[in-house]
Amino acid sequence: MTLNDPLYLADFYKFGHHAQYPSDTEQVWSNWTARSTRVPGQAHVVWFGLQKALTDLEQSWYEHFFRHCWPDIEGPYVEFVRATLGVQEPRTDHIRRVWELGHLPLDVYALPEGTRVPIGVPILVITNTHPAAYWLPNFLETYLSNALWKATTSATTASRFRQLFIKHARAFGEKDVSFVGWQGHDFSYRGMSGLEDALLSGMGHLLSFNGTDTVPAILAAQKYYDAQIVPGAFGSVPATEHSVMCAGGQDGEFETFRRLITETYPTGIVSIVSDTWDLWKVLTEYVPALRDVILARDGKLVIRPDSGDPVKIMVGDDSAPVGSPAYRGALALLAQALGTDGHGHINKGGLIYGDGISLERADRILEGAIKMGLSPFNVVFGIGSYTYTYVTRDEYGFAMKATAVRRSGKLLDIFKKPITSDGFSKASLRGLPAVYEGSKGLFVREQAGPEELANCAFQKVMSDGSLVIRESFETLRKRVRNS
Repeated sequence: MTLNDPLYLADFYKFGHHAQYPSDTEQVWSNWTARSTRVPGQAHVVWFGLQKALTDLEQSWYEHFFRHCWPDIEGPYVEFVRATLGVQEPRTDHIRRVWELGHLPLDVYALPEGTRVPIGVPILVITNTHPAAYWLPNFLETYLSNALWKATTSATTASRFRQLFIKHARAFGEKDVSFVGWQGHDFSYRGMSGLEDALLSGMGHLLSFNGTDTVPAILAAQKYYDAQIVPGAFGSVPATEHSVMCAGGQDGEFETFRRLITETYPTGIVSIVSDTWDLWKVLTEYVPALRDVILARDGKLVIRPDSGDPVKIMVGDDSAPVGSPAYRGALALLAQALGTDGHGHINKGGLIYGDGISLERADRILEGAIKMGLSPFNVVFGIGSYTYTYVTRDEYGFAMKATAVRRSGKLLDIFKKPITSDGFSKASLRGLPAVYEGSKGLFVREQAGPEELANCAFQKVMSDGSLVIRESFETLRKRVRNS
């Protein structure tokens, strides 16, 4: 019994459900759907994470279940259930019948990852392929929900940022918006709740952006989605932290700046955190004094503020003394110090802000830049855990519900519709759902037949426990970005 043993990757109440279904139950169909939205104006989600989830699922059942002898499975399971649930004679026959099959008896139908799925339209359907495993589809609800909701939520959040950046770039008149891929940078790793959270969210970010400091997300994209780690696909730039700046001493800060851009990084992009003591001094004294050096470099200097109100720091604080550095803001000061190219781009310079960035703050900063006549491409945003963790499964009402069963050979529609709910967020679909592409996008047809699952917008991604469709990360990226 290990942490990866699939028999224990569930909520406790799942342990008894096999005995609670009607005795003639042979098959269960369950679907996973984003049922509602808490985000004003957001009517779809960007679907992501299934290939990783099913790869791990298939490996877990093989490595920790099917390849073991039955007594080594049953003994620890019985002991565990006795100790934790108080059931002295727990049933194991349902588990043994699946073990005897020697493979995971499951089919999974799903929309292609990277698809923008309207709220209320099912994203996947899972069912058992053998009567012995009738209990298995919904037993996996806990695992699948846990594995999928955050990846999809972060992919959706990243897509919203990308759309915002493109909107402002086009509003300013930028013809080539390829820089948008680097305008959103993942700063979230340290604030995520564990490595798995960082991987799922970090890969979701990378569907819309190329820039990240969450290194394991790149490796996960390579492992689970065959991502090619080549120049331009993913990356970051050399950057300082406060310990580096502090180590040179406050009196030596100017020399630290000079050394970094002339000796340590004489070429290329380098990002320097600049609020260690006095951001305004950096922008009004250090940068002007180093102007000739900066403009002569074959590369770009990126100034990183990291404290205060991001909007006020970047585009100015109306409550500060008129004409003061704080009143004018970092963007205006850097543009004055280095000049622009006549098209709103700061010469050899830019800014990145990664502290407490939200969609609303980014929107206001880019609007402020445009009002100054500066391109929004002068600003890069570090999107961190403030944004990627201030969400829950309820952000888009994700839920997996059984909506059809086969009993004694007969297909039956089932559904839930609590009288105490609002009539929508807790209600389930009725019967088998098939998804189709219409003139207005994807829509669901309830009470469909089993044959429709293989003849609609769904793909059969898992057949009898084996992953049969494997798409590349680049394919998913194109699907997200082209849409």
